[in-house]
Amino acid sequence: MSREEAARWIGVSTTKFDEMVKDRRMPRPKRVDGRVIWNRLALDMAFGDLGEEGGNRIDQALARAGH
Repeated sequence: MSREEAARWIGVSTTKFDEMVKDRRMPRPKRVDGRVIWNRLALDMAFGDLGEEGGNRIDQALARAGH
């Protein structure tokens, strides 16, 4: 997906997304025939690795259950 799509996918502005790529919180893009694109699965994995603010009851229950 494009830079704009990738930023929208994780719910941030393109400026914040660029910052997150630079500091390695988000993956670097791939180049395909001169086009710069991001892998959605890599974005999902990186997003899942971000810290959480307090979490929510569903996530806490899943964590306790080992999921």
